[in-house]
Amino acid sequence: MNAAIQDYKHPYLFYCLAIIIPWSFWALAANVSHSTHYLHPGELASVLAFAGLLAPTIVSFFLIYRNKRLRIDVQQRMINLRSGKPVYWMLVLFLMPTSILLAQLVSLLFGYPLSQFSISEHYSFTSGVFPVWFILIVAPAIEELAWHSYGTDCLCNRFSLMKASMLFALFWGIWHLPLSFIKDYYHSNLVDGGWIYSVNFLLSLFPFVIIMNWLYYKTGRSILAAIIFHVTAGYFNEIFATHPDSKVIQTGLLIIAAIIIVLNEKHLFFDGFVSAANTSDPVNTVLEAQS
Repeated sequence: MNAAIQDYKHPYLFYCLAIIIPWSFWALAANVSHSTHYLHPGELASVLAFAGLLAPTIVSFFLIYRNKRLRIDVQQRMINLRSGKPVYWMLVLFLMPTSILLAQLVSLLFGYPLSQFSISEHYSFTSGVFPVWFILIVAPAIEELAWHSYGTDCLCNRFSLMKASMLFALFWGIWHLPLSFIKDYYHSNLVDGGWIYSVNFLLSLFPFVIIMNWLYYKTGRSILAAIIFHVTAGYFNEIFATHPDSKVIQTGLLIIAAIIIVLNEKHLFFDGFVSAANTSDPVNTVLEAQS
């Protein structure tokens, strides 16, 4: 085990704060978004929602800042382009865009329109004071600054990667639930579209997290890799005129991909943490150099 992982010791504190604080802001945002007592309820709700989004990152910052080993560890892998084979970085960049295009291609066999491949003229949700493109890029980045600076490793300190991924996917689904009550937000529009799309979103998190965590460790625990993977998932699922049923097909494709990855990486997923970068601990090297 990479020795730095052993210092990610507070999963209960992190995940409790990472759900209580955002839920508090999002409950206020939901109330405001449906209220008639405010001049600009949508804009105010979006600010409250964004504050909730920032909370897990702020929590992770304080937990990391208290520990010198963690500060060095996070600094080294914040922008880490040297670790991992180029094929993994290609997957980071292109796997999710390819998956939605392939899902749309499969949907053609069931009579869905070719127009899905055109660039959509409208986004499927609104985001108040923030441009939608800003939310599609910045929100995933902020999330991953929490989930893959502290959240994932504190679970892998106690569980296998497979169990950690399943626990996190479950948490992540629950974490998103209050967003479905904020008027005109993506998740509330999913609910309005029908139960199958809400269920599909929750189900899709499990293969998505498995694949993302696989790439995260294969790129030497690169936080940048997790950010890029998450951003491409949200952005390319939004820019095309994709039929909602094609996203259900995409989930099926991701499940197949996740199963293949797990079967071929049993040691990584079931035998405890394995550093994809190398077997030495670079944090120890830095600490020794500074002493």
